[in-house]
Amino acid sequence: MDIFIELLILIMSLCALIWGATQFINGSILISNIFGVPKIFIGLTIVSIGTSAPEIGVSINAALNNSTHLAVGNALGSNLANVGLVLGFTACISAVPFNKSLIKREIPILVIVTALAGICLFDNALGRSESVFLFLMVIPISFYLLSTFKDSQKKLEDEVENTSAHNEKTFGKAIIPFFIGLIVLLVGAEFTVNSSQTIAELLGVSELVIGLTIIALGTSLPELAASLISALKNSHEIALGNIIGSNIFNIVLVLSLAGIIAPAELPSQTFWRDFISMAMLTTMLVLVILSKLKIRDKSTKPSIGRFSGILFLLIYILYYGILFF
Repeated sequence: MDIFIELLILIMSLCALIWGATQFINGSILISNIFGVPKIFIGLTIVSIGTSAPEIGVSINAALNNSTHLAVGNALGSNLANVGLVLGFTACISAVPFNKSLIKREIPILVIVTALAGICLFDNALGRSESVFLFLMVIPISFYLLSTFKDSQKKLEDEVENTSAHNEKTFGKAIIPFFIGLIVLLVGAEFTVNSSQTIAELLGVSELVIGLTIIALGTSLPELAASLISALKNSHEIALGNIIGSNIFNIVLVLSLAGIIAPAELPSQTFWRDFISMAMLTTMLVLVILSKLKIRDKSTKPSIGRFSGILFLLIYILYYGILFF
């Protein structure tokens, strides 16, 4: 009976996380639009960090409760879910086109931070010094993205100036969901961690596995919702930018914060099973994008289609088979 009560608390906590993240994202996007931030930049930063907010909240709370394994499992599991489930499912519904500049801009960052995560986890431990280094990667990444989109921001300056009066009113409305979402997010994260710890004890499984499965799937729901809505509204740049950006920030924020707050020894499966699976899916994503760049018709945007989506989903299902059996 206790397990069902804890599962109910976990489901309610995850709902609070998702609702809080949604409000947080809506407020963030409204504030960003006021200052004329380009769509793709919103997808790569505001929406990506916003949809990673549940993972960040869980990571901080887990580390504070000496459950670093849960936080690490959440970070790796969320990245697996973002590519295998979120992108896979989105591509099955609608082909996800992307700009060719993606390979020069976001993909190298994703590859670099994934490799750095591998270096941090290779010794089956997550130390404080390496986590601090990983966390500090946020600074050059943010500056790089800001410099990349500097020209786009200049084009919007006139619009922003001409609508300053309207923006003041909108800014006031944006602040409310932003802070309410943040508060609900933090409370939901606290209950999520507590119920996850109890469920792990009742089921006799490790917190790492709980983080890789239940928590990773639950905290990846905002990415799934954001990507599906973006795809259905033909805002594909936000859909793919959100997934790539979220995976970047899951490593440099979610994983690093856990190691900074509570460094810990990790089971060998963390690297050889979980990280390697994440790295393989990331590599496959890069290869799929590179293969699409061979399209010679300049009028047609390269896209991630249904076949690739099914492939991502099948690999994700295979990973779960390895995890449980």
